[in-house]
Amino acid sequence: MRIKISSNRKYVIYAIFLLIGIIFIFRLFYIQIIDESYKTSAENNSRRDITIYPARGLIYDRYGKLIVYNEATYDLMVIPRQVKKDINVSELCHLIGISKEDYNKKMVKAIKYSNRKSSIFEKQISKEVSGFIQEKIYKFPGFFLQPRTLRKYSKPIAAHLLGYIGEVNQKIIDTSKYYKSGDYIGISGIEKTYEETLRGKRGVKVISVDVFNREKESFHNGLFDVSAIAGKELNTTISLELQEYGELLMNNKIGSVVAIEPSTGEILALISSPGYDPNLLVGRIRSKNYLTLQDNPLKPLFNRALMAQYPPGSIFKIVQALVGLEEGVININTGFPCNKNLVNCHNHPSPTNVSKAIQYSCNPYFYAVYKKIIQQGKSRNNFIDSRIGLKEWKTHVLSFGMGQKLQIDLPSCNKGVIPSVEFYDKWYGKRRWAFSTIYSNSIGQGEVEVIPLQMANLAAIIANRGYYYTPHLIKSIGKNSEINAEFTTKHFTSVNAKYFDVVNEAMYSVVNKEGGTARRARIKSIKVCGKTGTAENPHGDDHSVFIAYAPKDNPKIAIAVYVENAGFGGTWAAPISSLMIEKFLTDTITRPLVEKRILEANFIPIKN
Repeated sequence: MRIKISSNRKYVIYAIFLLIGIIFIFRLFYIQIIDESYKTSAENNSRRDITIYPARGLIYDRYGKLIVYNEATYDLMVIPRQVKKDINVSELCHLIGISKEDYNKKMVKAIKYSNRKSSIFEKQISKEVSGFIQEKIYKFPGFFLQPRTLRKYSKPIAAHLLGYIGEVNQKIIDTSKYYKSGDYIGISGIEKTYEETLRGKRGVKVISVDVFNREKESFHNGLFDVSAIAGKELNTTISLELQEYGELLMNNKIGSVVAIEPSTGEILALISSPGYDPNLLVGRIRSKNYLTLQDNPLKPLFNRALMAQYPPGSIFKIVQALVGLEEGVININTGFPCNKNLVNCHNHPSPTNVSKAIQYSCNPYFYAVYKKIIQQGKSRNNFIDSRIGLKEWKTHVLSFGMGQKLQIDLPSCNKGVIPSVEFYDKWYGKRRWAFSTIYSNSIGQGEVEVIPLQMANLAAIIANRGYYYTPHLIKSIGKNSEINAEFTTKHFTSVNAKYFDVVNEAMYSVVNKEGGTARRARIKSIKVCGKTGTAENPHGDDHSVFIAYAPKDNPKIAIAVYVENAGFGGTWAAPISSLMIEKFLTDTITRPLVEKRILEANFIPIKN
């Protein structure tokens, strides 16, 4: 009986050992074959995944001159769980130029992100500094350098149109499948509009590291590496030299200059003054410099060419003349007396036709034209008649690209204001306004507002005799890429092309004939057509406005200049425009005294 019990116990023991063996075998099978976490954990100590950031696309001007390029830099990365407690924190802080307090904050942030995954500890370290760090990186397990690039600019100009890049925020990370912590994205300008084109596609390089955190060789012969794809280059429409010259002329002035090639809608220069050096918003100093620029009372970050809304002043008389001709309320030989009892005007002969009215810039004349447009006698009730007239007037004005966003390939473009019936109903009440309430619109004052881009586009429309292409900044993408079809589509105004000839002749007279208001814009070798404007400013001196195009036949450039607080359009905006035209068409300046006068002018308000 005892033998039988002993035998049973033996089999029980055998069974226990067998069961334990099976459990161990199954567990080993699970760990080695099914669950790779242990393998991954082990590999994490012997391998490093380095993100390969693609070179961001280069940006060139219309002649192939390099504007924006990339410069090598490095991010110091950290994997918190690999950082030893006994590292020399003081030495590391000295190497990268931070305090121990900063070190602790950065480490807490890194741990919060992930204890096992790498994250940026210190970004945008220069090549020179990274060389010193690389020599001593073995002393700091858990830290490594990761290469990337920074944007650099060939000239300290064109900041508003080029824009800048910055690190993605959490909102972008949460809503995007592409971006992750540490990535950069276009924040403004071309960099933002063409972000997907410029950014390329990042890759990864997996390498082996030794126990001292030093890089050895490619992990598994590069089996897990993924190549980065560089961003595509952008060929812009701007002339780098013209842009630079325009910014020089606008130094110590507040305002903007926009120049367009009428036959294509390509923007030749887009200047907002005061501007800033785009290199200020690059690298580790970006945040500090941004706050400084943001606090500047002259608002250098504000893109006046696209965002500032101004009364157009007398340049709007061109539109009034064309609408009046199209509506049939006047003809090219219609004359009105210069009756200063209606609205103030400077001294000149009474215009006997449309051309003379534009040449003299006669306020009472366009008061009368606007009145005929608004009150055409389509209703016996004066209020209803004005509503009918204003609706038709606005339809025409909108066809000139005003009162709406011109779909330029830049973010944040305002649309200006072309008042509607609803606008005045809300302001004054229904049947409580008529022409006598809104007559200031006749001379580009009142409630009419435009942005400088729309002013330049108006010049392009006159140059083209009635149509425009959407103004744009990109000529081509990559080597053979086509641009947006919107930029090759003609947009016609509602005014018959035949009426533009009289305006063309009138604008030529403004610059080149006696009584014209823009004699300072004359260039001996070039036939310039233009129109001055002096926009009233309730907060100070009037603004100086001028639009022009040249040559008169087959125009190559259309331009708008707006100088705040500078007075008459013919005094300051007109000569600036003519210098830009001469520079672009001839690459020379034949009037050094005119240039000197502009360069020495200063319209920056002096604070008491």
